[in-house]
Amino acid sequence: MQVTVENLSSVKKILHIEVPGDKVATELDNAYNSLKKTAKIKGFRPGKAPRSVLERLYKKNVNADVSSRLIQESLVDALKETDLKVLGSPQIDPPELKGQDPYKYKATVEVNPEIEDIDFKGLELKRTLYQITDEEIDIQLKMLQKNLIYHKDIEEDRPVRKGDFVLIDYEGFRDGKPFGETQKTENFMVKIGDGQILKDFDEKLIGMKPHDNREVTVKFPEDYSNQKLANLVINFQVTLKTLREEVVPEINDDLAKQLGKYETLDALQDSIKNNLEEGYNKRKEQELNEQIFQALIARKDFEVPDVLIESELSAIIEELERSFAYHQKSMEDAGFTRDALSEKYRDTAEKQVKRYLLLNKLIAQENFTLSDSDLEEGFNEMAGVFNQPVEEIKQYYDQNADKLEYFKHSLLEKQVIKLIINNSQIEDVASEKQADGT
Repeated sequence: MQVTVENLSSVKKILHIEVPGDKVATELDNAYNSLKKTAKIKGFRPGKAPRSVLERLYKKNVNADVSSRLIQESLVDALKETDLKVLGSPQIDPPELKGQDPYKYKATVEVNPEIEDIDFKGLELKRTLYQITDEEIDIQLKMLQKNLIYHKDIEEDRPVRKGDFVLIDYEGFRDGKPFGETQKTENFMVKIGDGQILKDFDEKLIGMKPHDNREVTVKFPEDYSNQKLANLVINFQVTLKTLREEVVPEINDDLAKQLGKYETLDALQDSIKNNLEEGYNKRKEQELNEQIFQALIARKDFEVPDVLIESELSAIIEELERSFAYHQKSMEDAGFTRDALSEKYRDTAEKQVKRYLLLNKLIAQENFTLSDSDLEEGFNEMAGVFNQPVEEIKQYYDQNADKLEYFKHSLLEKQVIKLIINNSQIEDVASEKQADGT
C-alpha cells in the first residue's frame, strides 16, 4: 500500500491511498467465492455458477462491497503509517472499483494545529477597579421594593378615576358576534391611563363603580400591535369587579424582613453590596481573561479545524435550545433558525476553540498536573457556588466520568491563567463611569 500526504493547510490534509492490484484481486476472488456458495441462479446448481455469470449479475454490488472493505482496512493502516491524530471522521468520496487494477482513493482529514511554545510572560493587562456606589445600592433596593408592591381594594365608595387599578371581566364583539381576538376574559387587571388594551378603552371605564356593567366601543388604530385587531371596531361588554390601589412599601427594616433573610435594612444593604462586589470581581476576571486571550492570539495565531468549530457551535446552539425550552418556547417561536444561529455564533465558536487549544498547549508546555488537594479544593469551591454538600458534588462526578475530566481540565486552565497573570504587567485603572465622574 502506498500513502502520500497532501497539505491543504496546517490542519487539513488529503491522504492519497493506493491499494495494490494483487490485494484488490484477492478481495474480489474472496467475494465471488463466497457469493458462489449462496447465489441461486436459474440453470445452475448451487455453487456451480461460473464467475462470468456472477460478474454479469452482481458485479456492481460486489465491487461496492469490496471497495468499502478495502477503504476500511487501508485507512486504518494509512493513519498508523502517517501517525496522524485525526479529528472527527475522514471525508471520502469512494471511486468505482475497476477490475483488478490498484484501487486509488482520497481521504480528507483534519488534525489539531501544531502550536509552538508560547511566550506568555510580560503581557500588558489592564485591571478595572470598580467602586460600588450608593446609587447602585439604591437601584437594587428599588428593584426589590418594586417586587414587593401589591394591590388592595379601595374601601371608599367612589367611581373610577385616572391612575386607578381596576379588576374587570370583559368580552369583545364584532358585528354582534363574539370575536376570537377579544374572547371572554376574567379578572383582568388594568391601570387606567396606561392603555394596556387601548387608551380610549381606559377612558371609557372612568366613572364606573364596582359591580357596574358598561358597553365600551373602541376602534383600534391601523398600526395596532395585534394586526388582527388593526382598524377594527369592537364592542366590549365590561363588568367592573373591584377598584384597587397600589401599595408601595417603604424602604426600611420592614421591607428587609419581608424578604425573609434579613432583620434590618443595614443587613440587606450589606448583602446587596457583597453581591455587587462578587459580580464586579467576576467581571474583572472575565475582562482579564479576554485580554490574555487576545494578547496570546496576537503572539501566536493559528488555524482551527472546522470539525472542532462545528462541534463547539453545536454545543452553543443546543444550550440556546435548552434555554428556549426552559421558557417553553422554541427557536422558531423566537424567530430563529438553526442556520441563522450557526452564522451568528460561528465566530464565537472559533474563539472558544482557540482559547481551549491555547490553554491546552500551555498546560502541556508548563507540565501542569492536578494534585488530589487541587481537586478537593475544586470540589469544595463548587459546593459553595451551588450551596450543596461537597459529598453530593463528588458523587455526581463519580457517576459522570466525562464531566469529571472536563472539570479537571477547567481547574488546570485556571492554574494556567493564574500563572499568566502572575507573570504579566498589570495596570489598575478606574472604570469608565468613575473616570467620567458619573
